[in-house]
Amino acid sequence: MKDDVALTLQLADAHRAVLDASALADHPHAALALVVETEGSTYVRSGAMALFDGRGGQVGWLSGGCLEPEIEARALAAAQAGRLDWMDVDTRDDEDLLSGSAVGCRGHLQLALLPLAALPGWGEAVLAWRAGGDVHLTLQPSDAARVVLGFGAQRWELDCAPVPASLQCGVALLFKAPPQVLLFGAGPESPHLLPLLRDAGWVTTLVERRPRWSPSAERPLPVDAWQPLTPAAATQLPALVGADAALVMNHNFELDRETLEALAATDIPFIGLLGPQRRREDLFRLLPPSATDALGKRLRSPVGLDLGGRGAHAIALSIAAQLQAWHHGRAA
Repeated sequence: MKDDVALTLQLADAHRAVLDASALADHPHAALALVVETEGSTYVRSGAMALFDGRGGQVGWLSGGCLEPEIEARALAAAQAGRLDWMDVDTRDDEDLLSGSAVGCRGHLQLALLPLAALPGWGEAVLAWRAGGDVHLTLQPSDAARVVLGFGAQRWELDCAPVPASLQCGVALLFKAPPQVLLFGAGPESPHLLPLLRDAGWVTTLVERRPRWSPSAERPLPVDAWQPLTPAAATQLPALVGADAALVMNHNFELDRETLEALAATDIPFIGLLGPQRRREDLFRLLPPSATDALGKRLRSPVGLDLGGRGAHAIALSIAAQLQAWHHGRAA
């Protein structure tokens, strides 16, 4: 199977929210609909998922909403039967433009419907992925009515409906680790910014020691991890060394200086500094030349796209938009 993976590996259109929800799904009829093949114009790509939790809840979308009722019915039936099923969705014919659902997408989806109750250890595999590791998801037929599902280090052999001809050689998807961002400082923008980043799939770590801004029962923040450390100590933690981005938003000149100096010694490719250009110039006067040289083109200052507006919410939106664009290879 290793040779097959190397030859047929596709980059998965994975979304953290669906995988997180699937790891917590505990209903015996919870099911995960996984896109394994696409053709033509489709709402999603291979690797996209939608969770149907068995209680009427749904996380994730595979269409604009027109296909989900039928997908849910089929997925729940697969979960109740305790076996993997396949679903073919084809909207390429002219008739589909004027059908009852009026899909009009001109595309083809092949889905695998996974019964989560038959996948012990699925949650652990998702947590390993979220912790920062790329994983392969594989589907390999073992005979006409059974398939081996692999996700990371986990393997399951499941009964299944007859395997579609196009999937006889198996499926291999690469789930890239979710991007990680460090937030230095939990100022007024954080309550707006953190949900935007999480919804976009980022794993967030807050570095904040000041009691006024630290997460608490009175000021809860939707952050994945909180490190009450100095900037220098935080950037040396093994779990944070490989972060994709860092945001310097302490609203404190000396803390910003300490943070920039610590980040200069890292390989983090995107470093955003909150505040006007004059503030950056003042900070650079106090940084050693080696630090300013090391920051180089990695530093975005002022961080955020110019979307218009003022205030904490507008700033948060501009930062989230810039990170989204940069992570997907757009000019940012």
